[in-house]
Amino acid sequence: PLDLAVTPMRVLQDPLVGPRCRALFEDGGVDDRLLVMLFLMAERLRPTSLWKPYLDVLPSTFGSSVWFDDEELAEVEGTTLHRATVMQKKSLQALFNDKVKALVEELLHIDEAGSSIEVRFEDFLWANSIFWTRALNIPLPHSYVFPGSLDGQQIRTGEVLGDSDLTTQQETDTTTKNSSCDENSESHNMESIWVEGLVPGIDFCNHNVKALATWEVDSEGNLTGIPASMYLILAQAGKSSVETGTEIYINYGNKGNEELLYLYGFVVDNNPDDYLMVTLTLMFIIQ
Repeated sequence: PLDLAVTPMRVLQDPLVGPRCRALFEDGGVDDRLLVMLFLMAERLRPTSLWKPYLDVLPSTFGSSVWFDDEELAEVEGTTLHRATVMQKKSLQALFNDKVKALVEELLHIDEAGSSIEVRFEDFLWANSIFWTRALNIPLPHSYVFPGSLDGQQIRTGEVLGDSDLTTQQETDTTTKNSSCDENSESHNMESIWVEGLVPGIDFCNHNVKALATWEVDSEGNLTGIPASMYLILAQAGKSSVETGTEIYINYGNKGNEELLYLYGFVVDNNPDDYLMVTLTLMFIIQ
């Protein structure tokens, strides 16, 4: 059920932090992506969080380049990956200092149990990585996305994290994790709105270019019996079942290893998408 997904709407409807998050969102103080990251940080740090069972099984560290130490980062010096990583870390640190730290502390102080907890940059780095490695772009009915007083309000995405090609790719990456249109639902019609969020369970699927499954949204509940739900469907023609213990993969898109390392923290042996991103300066293009 997508009611269990961590989306901007779920954050705004949260009984504890929802009212304050709603005010921040309506005032333009945060966009929908940052809203989810703030929520993840606050709920992970809050000892009484209802989301604790889910958050406790998520990774605590990542292999993506923004987590590299100085020695590891030096190994890729001179590459687009190095430039993008340095820019991203600098932007994230500035955003944390200028906005994130104070906002998360404010959310924690709503509950006495979290009032004395220290908020660190590593907490923001974790939430940022959780979002970008696990979020999906989900087609949902307009009425589901914009209930009540939020009806018609535009979704605002994308705190500026730099201008490199790899950072730009990150901004659009959640759209590439493969899905297929559900012909038994209305998730693909013109009234649907694409919302980025974490879907517990499906967000545990790893990447494979020969993915075993894709995901679909059943808006009306015609297949699952649960309106506004998500399910996996086998992607291989003629295959109706899999052996017990088989890992279910989805496809994150056609990405080279440089991009996979930057976005997700892994590389693929003998990657069929064997390419590197090269940045051409304006001076070079003119010449």
